[in-house]
Amino acid sequence: MMLAKEGQLLSVSYLALDKRSSAMTEEAENYVINHGRAEEIYLLQPDLVIAGAYSTRATVDMLRRLGVPVAVIQPARSLEDVQNRIVEIGTLLGREDSAKKTAQDFLRQLEMLREPDHVGPRAALYSARGWTAGDATLAGQILRAAGLQNIAAEMGFEHGGAMPLEVLAMANPDMVITSAPYSGHSRSEEILLHPVVDTYRQNGARAGMRDSDWVCGTPHVLRAIERLVADREQFETEGR
Repeated sequence: MMLAKEGQLLSVSYLALDKRSSAMTEEAENYVINHGRAEEIYLLQPDLVIAGAYSTRATVDMLRRLGVPVAVIQPARSLEDVQNRIVEIGTLLGREDSAKKTAQDFLRQLEMLREPDHVGPRAALYSARGWTAGDATLAGQILRAAGLQNIAAEMGFEHGGAMPLEVLAMANPDMVITSAPYSGHSRSEEILLHPVVDTYRQNGARAGMRDSDWVCGTPHVLRAIERLVADREQFETEGR
């Protein structure tokens, strides 16, 4: 949606309308919505289908058997990957110049936000089931770019993993950044209501993780970094 020229993009996934996971819901309303089914996508007669690596494999395989070209895009696992995905999508769309400019703008804004020599508060990313993210993840790199130290690295989580509540408490972070709850009730999210988590959360991180800016490797990750920088600066100003 950011790179395609007018009339080039035919349809987007229904997930693009979900404010919990999509950073461009208003723009998505201008397109035909699909639900990842091969039949509906085939009837659109696209010249190209762009699918995520974790899209329904059966759909991708069927489209290819029907002669529809499919490009499978790997998820961004780092801030560098965000730049690479912009260029990759731009090349697929024949929009190299637009993609190059978008990638350059992303890097420029990222460098303005980054403080590589800053040693900030110790923070933990904590979501449903106690899931945390280490430095070798996009979420972990967002945290580090905002000038925060990631306790997941201290506790041996290079990638992602479930951090028991006891381990979180023993690590004693300055602040805990939690994900936004989904509607309804989920037992996996009950851990986020624990008094220990609530205490750390109130200490510093006020913005929290908004999946729409964190979950996908797009330039919108900059908004997540901006909010964390504001949280970090407030925490440091208050001298906690």
